[in-house]
Amino acid sequence: MPTPPPTGPLVTRDTLAKQLSALGVRPGETLLAHTSLSSLGWVNGGPVAVVQALLDALGPDGTLVVPTQTGDLSDPALWRDPPVPGEWWPRIRATMPAYDPRTTPSRGVGVIPETVRTWPGAVRSAHPQTSFAAVGPGAARILAGHAPDCRLGESSPLARLERLHARVLMLGTGYATCTSFHLAEYRIPSPRVRVGRPAAGGGWEEVTEVSITSDRFDELGHDFERDRPVVVRGTVGAALARLFPVADAVAYAERWLAVHRPREEEIPPPGRPGDGRRP
Repeated sequence: MPTPPPTGPLVTRDTLAKQLSALGVRPGETLLAHTSLSSLGWVNGGPVAVVQALLDALGPDGTLVVPTQTGDLSDPALWRDPPVPGEWWPRIRATMPAYDPRTTPSRGVGVIPETVRTWPGAVRSAHPQTSFAAVGPGAARILAGHAPDCRLGESSPLARLERLHARVLMLGTGYATCTSFHLAEYRIPSPRVRVGRPAAGGGWEEVTEVSITSDRFDELGHDFERDRPVVVRGTVGAALARLFPVADAVAYAERWLAVHRPREEEIPPPGRPGDGRRP
């Protein structure tokens, strides 16, 4: 059976750049982008054209930041989607390659962040599971010092983006992907978990971390957009796009999560699944 022709719309680099500018993306600003290529329509040039358009809208003085997470560098005992046999766990831990910001591919965040990660001049942060990549003059300053025991908290690029008055662009994605909300989890009582991963020097290591989860982030985002006039909505390609300040999202999430999704501040007992789902 022949493959049906694409339904469109036809999207190009120049139309994307114009629509991003019309949405409110400003030259010279810092932008944390969450993206879905498939939501945009038929993009001539695919993810490369999207990255080019984002950089066009930001101009030479702007900085583009994307999440380049590697959740598969985690304890196989916690993998649920799919699980692996228990007898494999020791061998997986012993042979899993350690994180290398130059070569470890991102996983579960889409093809556009992976394109940014490999872009000429791109910089990537050091956290082995929740890294970010960036292109632009502010990249190195934003991504430096991403602490190994701080996935998305005060010693992560999210806190620096907040201080730099960066904005979030959600391009065809829902609020469940909004990493800025996770920064709020570090500022309210939250459970702690033991996080396992391959160590940079070889072997296996564990660190105690804040337990992060995107549970109910869609509800949080709905209320944020309803209550705060800072969220700009528009269309880019065929996608619904949203643009808003990181700082406003974090401040709203701190209050909302404390009321609507309170969590006990304790270290879960060993063996509890936690958030270690294999992407």
